[in-house]
Amino acid sequence: MPRMVGAAKRIPVPVELQSLELAPRHLSLLSHLLFDGPLTVNELAARLEVAPTTVSLMVGELSRKEILERHEDPADRRRRIVSITDGMRPAIEGWLARGATAWRKALAPLSPSERRLFVRTLRAYETAMLESLSRTDQAAP
Repeated sequence: MPRMVGAAKRIPVPVELQSLELAPRHLSLLSHLLFDGPLTVNELAARLEVAPTTVSLMVGELSRKEILERHEDPADRRRRIVSITDGMRPAIEGWLARGATAWRKALAPLSPSERRLFVRTLRAYETAMLESLSRTDQAAP
């Protein structure tokens, strides 16, 4: 796991994005929009497993930096659809697509059931790490 994280961290941030102070939470949001296409705030919140208000704040922040934009949903004018701006899409795609391409290559030889097992294993690892951190936080004075 440390080697995978190390490899991901070596992917250089594009020059266009370096001054924008993007945090890991932004990368997850951008990845969903890049690979899943435009989404509503509620859809993003469900995918990120956070509250819609949290996503709304992130979208507002990234909209002010001209990374994201909100559009009216043509099917329901009350809803707003969030997407990556055309101007930032090439930089974000060039940066984040490397990881997706690597995952596709690594997972391609696996059967669907093997892929599900792999994802379940990663989620179990994440859960165990979060439980460990929670126990550490509770034990601290």
